[in-house]
Amino acid sequence: MYTMKPITTDIPLRKHFVRIAVFAILLVTPSLFNVSLAQQSELDLLPEDLDQYIAQVLERFEVPGASVSVVKDGKTLLAKGYGVKAIGKPDLVDDQTLFCIASNTKAFTATLLAMLVEEGTIGWDDPVIDHLPWFRMADSYTTNHMTIEDLLVHRSGLGLGAGDLLQFPPTTYTRREIAERLKDIPLSSSFRQRYAYDNILYLVASELVQEVTGTTWEENVETRIFDKLGMKQSVPRISALMQKPNIAYPHTPVNGVVTLGKNFPDIRMGDVSNAAGGISSNAQDMAKWLLLQLDSGLNRVSGERLYSPATAERLWTAVTPMPLYKPIAPLVPLTQIYSGYGLGFRVHNFREHKLVTHTGGLSGAYYSRVALLPELNLGVAVLTNQESSAAYDAIVHDILDYFSGEKQRFDWLEGHTKLDSLRKLRIADWERSSADQRDSTSSPSLSLRAYEGTYRDAWYGDVSVTLVGGKLRINFEQTPAMEGLLEHWQYDTFVARWDDRSLKSDAFVSFVIDPDGKVEEVRMKAFSPAVNFSRDFHDLELFPVEN
Repeated sequence: MYTMKPITTDIPLRKHFVRIAVFAILLVTPSLFNVSLAQQSELDLLPEDLDQYIAQVLERFEVPGASVSVVKDGKTLLAKGYGVKAIGKPDLVDDQTLFCIASNTKAFTATLLAMLVEEGTIGWDDPVIDHLPWFRMADSYTTNHMTIEDLLVHRSGLGLGAGDLLQFPPTTYTRREIAERLKDIPLSSSFRQRYAYDNILYLVASELVQEVTGTTWEENVETRIFDKLGMKQSVPRISALMQKPNIAYPHTPVNGVVTLGKNFPDIRMGDVSNAAGGISSNAQDMAKWLLLQLDSGLNRVSGERLYSPATAERLWTAVTPMPLYKPIAPLVPLTQIYSGYGLGFRVHNFREHKLVTHTGGLSGAYYSRVALLPELNLGVAVLTNQESSAAYDAIVHDILDYFSGEKQRFDWLEGHTKLDSLRKLRIADWERSSADQRDSTSSPSLSLRAYEGTYRDAWYGDVSVTLVGGKLRINFEQTPAMEGLLEHWQYDTFVARWDDRSLKSDAFVSFVIDPDGKVEEVRMKAFSPAVNFSRDFHDLELFPVEN
């Protein structure tokens, strides 16, 4: 059963005397008394053991630090930091500590576009090419019919994560250069046929914002949202995070050990994808964002309405149907009866309630979740500095359940622990099966020097293979982090083992040999299901560049 913090006079004697003593002190300082009483009243609405539960979750999933925001009925009940900023160091996370919120940024982009629609600057059904005449997709029909709404709802025909190698890890390409390369990225389905999550079209959305307003997406987010809400610490540029004094540092498991992540943008690069995943925020500021969403665009601080309730409803209405999530038995309350993607939000049921939500995941760095139950006027945000969806889900689902009035407390921590263990087991089984099928006695068809060369893909660019010290090395020319050894696997297939092991993005590299004994083509694919979907190696078609 859930337990509530005591809010009646039925208080244990020791607590009773403590409260009398505190009350006597506060009589001398009435302003402090008012603040403390308000804070106590808000805390009384939360589960009594919430702090202990969050600490247990972070320990279970080896997450160094977290930021948690809970708002209810127009009030901030909780805006607090937990754990540490960096593993092995004593600096504690507080309510001002910044975390990258990754793809939870998408809701900010959608909200910004919605505000521009209300102003009459753009329309949801405007063709993108009406505002960006240079915009091209892989076929003319999609190019001509892609609307501004289509940029947000993951039904373009692009495959899962298509084009992400142009952005993650950070590349030397500009936003415009990446957007212009869309024309060479193959489509995996017909336009508006099915859901497939992408990041690259949010990048196009940021180009569109700059075109129609004359200022950058970042400047628009700052002036139209952050400044209006008093989100004073939040930053819209991922490159700026590491320069801030109060930040949670990125972490990632490497060979089973959680370490500081190295794969993180610096001041020279990384900002191309801000509209898809570049905002950094903290517990206090995220609470303000949750309140804006639940108040349907009303800024409670100023009384100003940033957008209308009708726009809020449109943001929260599913546009693209999504496959229903089928949970394992220990997580049966997550069974879905409907699911879809709205404008920057996912929309599905949580038990009998409508849930408006999104997750954020920056590989090798930060994971987060935002969840709104509009019927209960409840919002939750959990930001973490380690790659564990199980951690943020265990916290979010427990809080949602509590306010949903569930009389029997469900063991979300145990359920997500079992799911996490099952996922790791399946990956290990897959990798073991792949190794068992490998012909380790086989040899490459050619001498190692014959594989050397520069290979070019139409949408990514150049990838070079060189022989150094008797070993082949691979280098993605526009992605500084992606350099590594080519380790022979079998026949003419090698495995790219990146020097930065925190990338966790090893990939098969297969050379196709022509009848003359020369490399005709190079194909790639992820080494295992553990590789993040943003490593879309499978879309590459690399051909030798003639000298």
